[in-house]
Amino acid sequence: MASLTSRCIAEGVGTLLLVYFGAGAAAITLMIAHGTKTATSFNIGIGQLGGLGDWFAIGISFGITIAAVIYALGRVSGAHINPAVTIALWATRRFPACDTAAYVVSQCIGAAVGSLLFFLTVGMDAVTIGGLGATAPFPGIGYGQAILVEAIATFVLMLVIMGVALDKQAPPGFAGLIIGLTVAGMITATGNIAGASLNPARTFGPYLMDFLLGGSNLWVFFPIYIIGPVIGAVLAAVFYDQITAE
Repeated sequence: MASLTSRCIAEGVGTLLLVYFGAGAAAITLMIAHGTKTATSFNIGIGQLGGLGDWFAIGISFGITIAAVIYALGRVSGAHINPAVTIALWATRRFPACDTAAYVVSQCIGAAVGSLLFFLTVGMDAVTIGGLGATAPFPGIGYGQAILVEAIATFVLMLVIMGVALDKQAPPGFAGLIIGLTVAGMITATGNIAGASLNPARTFGPYLMDFLLGGSNLWVFFPIYIIGPVIGAVLAAVFYDQITAE
């Protein structure tokens, strides 16, 4: 097994790529819409600008990036690239407690660096128009509703991870593809409800950089993207263990 330092670096780099390309795709979608339609802004939201096709494009960007990271770095760190996944694995005794905090911190740092790099690549419009791809509940969606949809979508994601990546009977070689497609599907289906984060680090990076760079202050929504994904992931891991127990 690789050292903890190497594994944390892999988790940081993997989450950096996830945010740069995935959240970056969300920001680019808003920027494109801003250039082609009048009176649009980050507060209007992706779905209202271009419909479900926007969410499919964003979901595929996330899915392809996640698949690439799993195949590239999975043998080093397991490619959790998501604090909710790490916590769920710890909760079901698949991951050591002494490494859990290090993984979560590495993922959050990687997400922040990924968001910063996207800003440096694109410029201030990435913040003022694209919001760096930050997630937030859409108009008419309450706090509890947002937590619920994040929990449900992350439950599906973690259930798939348990079945295709952690189950010894799973066919080898398909984990990255199936997990990536699952994320793409969950984002497409639920993105226009609460942004489809499914990942506390994915939301943390854009929130932090938006705040530091003079963009939107969305921290009031951050508990949604901790509570929902963590509850969903832990419930899925426990559920999978129960239904597969011999």
